[in-house]
Formats: sequence, C-alpha cells, structure tokens
Amino acid sequence: MKKVILAVALMLSSVLSFGQINSDKKPTIQLVRNATLLIEYSGKKMLLDPMLSSKGAIDSWAGIQKNPTVELKIPIEEIVKGVDLVIVTHTHEDHFDQPASKILDKSIELIMQPADKDFFNKEGFVNATVLENQKVWNGITITRIEGQHGTGEVLAKMGKTSGFVLQAKKQPTVYIVGDAIWTEDVKKIIKKFKPDYIVVNSGGAVIKGYENTPILMNEEQTMTLIKESGKAKVITVHMDALDHCFTTRASLKKKAAELKISSDKLLIPDDGDIIQLSL
Repeated sequence: MKKVILAVALMLSSVLSFGQINSDKKPTIQLVRNATLLIEYSGKKMLLDPMLSSKGAIDSWAGIQKNPTVELKIPIEEIVKGVDLVIVTHTHEDHFDQPASKILDKSIELIMQPADKDFFNKEGFVNATVLENQKVWNGITITRIEGQHGTGEVLAKMGKTSGFVLQAKKQPTVYIVGDAIWTEDVKKIIKKFKPDYIVVNSGGAVIKGYENTPILMNEEQTMTLIKESGKAKVITVHMDALDHCFTTRASLKKKAAELKISSDKLLIPDDGDIIQLSL
C-alpha cells in the first residue's frame, strides 16, 4: 500500500512539475505568413487571423497575381496543433479563409469582434465568443480595440476591424493593432496601455481604384507609430504575401535605415521567424 501511495505521489509531482514548466514557458510571437501569428503567452497557444490557403488559391486584389503570393513555410498540422484559442480581428479572406474554417475544430474557443457574429455562426463554430470590450480568459486579459481600415469611401467599403491588447501577470503587454491606418486613436491606446510590444500590419495595402487611400499603415505611418511607441518594440507583419500590399520588408528596412531606427526597436520578421518576448 505504501508503495502505491508513493507511486501516486511521484506521478502527481511529475504532473505538477510539467504544468509548472509549461506555465513558465517564455512568451513568443511567430509569424506564420501575412497577418497569421502563433502566440505563446502565459502558458497558452493562441492563433491569430489564420489564412491557411495555398499559394495562388485566392483571386488577385490588385490585378497583379493571385493570392497569397507565397506558400506557407510551416505545415498546417503544426500551425493548428495544440491551439487553445483562436483570435480573429475581422473576416476578410486574408485574415480568416475557408481552409482555416474547414481545418479548425468547430468546438475550439474563438474570440471575434461583434460585426462577425453571424459569420462564425454560419461557419458552425460553437465556442465563438463576441468580445465587446474586455474579458479575462485563463488569466489573460484581452481587450478589443476598434481599428480604422482606411478613410472616407474606402473605410465604408472595408467595414469593421479590430485590434487586441493582451495582458497577464509576469507577461509583457502586447498591442496587436490589426488592419488599421495610423490615427490619433492608436496613439491614445499606446499611451493608455503602455505596451511592451506593438504588432503592426505594415503592408501599405490599397484597393483597386483607390490607390491613393491606404487601408493599412505604410512606411511613413509605421515610422510615425514608432515615434509615438514609447518603450515598446514594434513588430511589423502583413508584408510580402498579398498582391495589393505595396510596403515590403525591404522598403520598410530602407525607410528605417534613413531614420536611423535600430533593429532592436523595429523587428521585421520573415515568415516562420519566432520572436522571444520579454518584460
């Protein structure tokens, strides 16, 4: 009997130790492609804006070539394995596509903006939650932030988008801006939350017929954000994957070099790169 009790005690100790290791895992952000991110945060694996289509599976948006313009570098099975939560900023096809809807388990926990409630109901996701403002999920405070996806007539065409702020004990604060241009509202969010990291969709995208009206931050707007970013390190994504995005990693690096912005301040990951986060 004593041997049995000892064996159980050792097993429980092993399980608890394993759990402690997992909870102490360093937070990371991995760029999958475009705006799709894998985020390890407070011991949880989150998948943001899954676009899992193969190269050229989606029609062109700028009349240049079909999208996405590059293949995934990470196997889809690896991307979705062990995901605890899916976060979707909005349901444009470059942020949530049909392969993602088919591959993801319909019972997976998913957080969305109010405008996308009907979409996810129709897609059959049974644990999809509308986030109006803020909620605490497994010790992580998730705050939704309204984004401005263009201006004027273009904004009306693009519809609602959101960003999210992640906060947790002993974790860096991360502000995911989402599909948005630079506005005073973004500046206010930075001042309010004082993030350690800001993830910016810096593709400089435009829609056909409105080439002078960006729907994402371009080089200039990204540099403005950096100037107002405080202590935050800025991670730029949503580049070199879609035919209507005209800001590239190369053009962003060139602009940063002109302004003498260091690679410690501005992080420009390639597809598949993992960024270690720290306080």
